[in-house]
Amino acid sequence: MSYESLPSPETVQKTAEAVNQRGINVIVVNTRQEALAKVKELIPEGASVMTAGSVTLTQIGLDDLLISGKHPWKNLKSDLLAEKDPAKQGALRKQATLSDYYLGSVQAITEGGEMVIASGTGSQLPAFAFSSSNVIFVAGAQKITANLEQALQRMREHSYILEDKRMKSIGAPGSMIGKVLIFEREAAFLRRKVTLILVNEVLGY
Repeated sequence: MSYESLPSPETVQKTAEAVNQRGINVIVVNTRQEALAKVKELIPEGASVMTAGSVTLTQIGLDDLLISGKHPWKNLKSDLLAEKDPAKQGALRKQATLSDYYLGSVQAITEGGEMVIASGTGSQLPAFAFSSSNVIFVAGAQKITANLEQALQRMREHSYILEDKRMKSIGAPGSMIGKVLIFEREAAFLRRKVTLILVNEVLGY
């Protein structure tokens, strides 16, 4: 099974419609540049922003934009990384799950509309599942799978392996799958806005 192949336009459209039916707004774009432009369009001036660790967000240029300071938002991650006391940093990380906008990616999206998100610690999962009022996922279309079984397989046999290699390459002990969120549906009564920017490009893993 190839985990890096882009699906047909028909499959992308079918998947986008299925995700949308689950209460998640879907925006399909063709390039990483368009994805970043859409992120900038969606987040209003003055909003607090937090990002989960994501190769995809790095690849579209969002991490560099946030680090540069040349944006109109409050970057909560900069405050978090500036704090050297582990206990205080942990408290800031918990508070950041209440950010106005929380951004990240997913490990797989099924043609039926489910999204699979893996995490080592689970620190980003409360925001994705409940606590942040606005969630933006950015994902390359190669992450689309036929069903949930293949989505979980993709997470374990592909995404985890590559993330483990990446972590070891930067001197970390490696990665792990500590918690897994299967995003089935966003309930309308929660009054949150969850958006998936689906990119017709191989991004992340």
